[in-house]
Amino acid sequence: MSRERDFIELLKPLARHPAARGLIDDAAVLGLGKSAIVLTHDMIVEGVHYLPGDPAADVAWKLVAVNLSDLAAKGARPLGVLLGYALAAEEEQDAAFVDGLREALGAFCVPLLGGDTVRIPAGAPRAHGMTALGTAPPHGAPHRSGARARDVLYMTGQVGAAGLGLAIAQGEREGPAEWLAAYRRPRPRLAEGQALAPLVHAMADISDGLLIDAQRMAEASGLAVEIDLDAVPVVEGADRMKAITAGDDYELLFAGLPGLKLSQPNLARVTPVGRFAPGRGLTLKDRNGPVPLPPRLGFEHDAP
Repeated sequence: MSRERDFIELLKPLARHPAARGLIDDAAVLGLGKSAIVLTHDMIVEGVHYLPGDPAADVAWKLVAVNLSDLAAKGARPLGVLLGYALAAEEEQDAAFVDGLREALGAFCVPLLGGDTVRIPAGAPRAHGMTALGTAPPHGAPHRSGARARDVLYMTGQVGAAGLGLAIAQGEREGPAEWLAAYRRPRPRLAEGQALAPLVHAMADISDGLLIDAQRMAEASGLAVEIDLDAVPVVEGADRMKAITAGDDYELLFAGLPGLKLSQPNLARVTPVGRFAPGRGLTLKDRNGPVPLPPRLGFEHDAP
């Protein structure tokens, strides 16, 4: 178990309000009479979530996108965001960040509602936070813990592009611009989340890696999950095992009945990639049979 998970376990006794969902979801859902507000907060840290050389405008875009992705996984419509910003040593970096923030907020039609700025010690890694708020769908925001035995595990889109983009940003390889954009400027699946919310039993985004996020959904639901590696849509040029553990893809992962489809045009492809069953744990298979789990299922802070 990672220190991150250990710390969350310490916090759980404090999160008694039903809106907290026991801290097993990536967002809180606060009921307000007949409606509800979805709230989420994500941070990105220099050297952890983005590289020191990444353009400030791209850092701002990513901060917005990762928060909106949590809203997408609840089928929420964004209402606005609050920004926590660490001032840069150079003023032009602050201006570039604001330019990227303007682009992202405009692209997703989300207003800035407020926040806070701080100055950090010279040379310290920068960390930025954002709180995003959205309106929950009228039928309720899907839980991570709602999967049922014999549900199918589905995902939107493909995985692997962001991992390839990170390798490009690190100078380890070359590749098309869309890979680098997938890493630096991900696009949350807001329309897909809103379309899927009334159809699914559980939903989350693929932020830390397909395997680890599927394992979390199964664990929260008290079930076992098996993933068919041959079925997972992987970007052409990506190593399949790396693609399912790299993270940063921000596709949606969800549980539902067999045959589930999205009928609206211009939405991402939906692919069945596994199945839930009574029991515990994550297993993998391919056309030849069982596949051993990799040593690392995805990204965790301070995981051994």
